[in-house]
Amino acid sequence: MLRQAQDGRLRLGVNIDHVATVRNARGSGYPDPVRAALLAAEAGADGITAHLREDRRHITDDDFARLSAGLPVPLNLEMAATEEMLAIALRHRPHAVCIVPEKREERTTEGGLDAAGQHNHLAPMVAKLREAGCRVSLFIEPDERQIDAALRLGAPVVELHTGRYCELPEHGRAEELKRIADAAALAAKAGLEPHAGHGLTFDNVIPIAAIPQVAELNIGHFLIGEAIFDGLAPVVRRMRALMDEARG
Repeated sequence: MLRQAQDGRLRLGVNIDHVATVRNARGSGYPDPVRAALLAAEAGADGITAHLREDRRHITDDDFARLSAGLPVPLNLEMAATEEMLAIALRHRPHAVCIVPEKREERTTEGGLDAAGQHNHLAPMVAKLREAGCRVSLFIEPDERQIDAALRLGAPVVELHTGRYCELPEHGRAEELKRIADAAALAAKAGLEPHAGHGLTFDNVIPIAAIPQVAELNIGHFLIGEAIFDGLAPVVRRMRALMDEARG
C-alpha cells in the first residue's frame, strides 16, 4: 500500500516487525526497528510495513508513533479489526492500513481475513479509515468471494495471502500460483489494486512477482532473518533485484 514507484515498477514493502521481536527478547532498546526501517528505505524499499498487535509482542505504540513521524517513505499499518486499533490508526493516520485477521495464540498470521463473513463489522471501520485519508487494504485469501466482499466494503486494495503457495514444495505450487494469479486478475478487473505477501523468499518470489496485475509485495520475516547473515541493506537490494528480474 505504497505510492506507485516513479518508474511504475513492482513496489516492495519491508515489514520490520521482527527487528522489534529481537529487541524485545532482551527488553532493551536495541535493535531499533525505526533504524531498520530507515536502512530498508535507503536500500530500495518503497515503503515500510508494521503490525501493531493486540499483545504488543513486537512493535509497540512508541515504535509506531516514531515510524509515523520519521520515515522518508510511506508507512503501512497492519492491524486487527478492533476498536483499539482503529483509534490508533485514526490518531496517527498512516498512509495505508491493511486489516488482517489476528488470534492471540498464533505465531504469525495464519490465513486471510473473512471479509465476506465480517462485512457488517468491517464496513464502518473501512469507511472511517478512508475518511481519515488512509488507503485501506484487506488481507484476504485469493478467492472470488473475498474479492467481491472487498469491493462491496469499498476497500481500494486487496493483499492476497501467499502463505499456502510458499509452504508447498516447488513441484506442487502450480495450482496455487494459478489461483493467486486468477485472483489478482479478477481484482484488477474489478478496479481493485492487488498486492501479495506472506512467506515470500528469494527462492519463491519470482513467480509471484511476475504476475502482471500485482502492484506490491510485502515481505518481512525472511528479510529480517537473512539480514542476520548478510546485512539488511544487501538483502533488501537482492529482493528488489529479483522482483525487477521477474518483471523483465
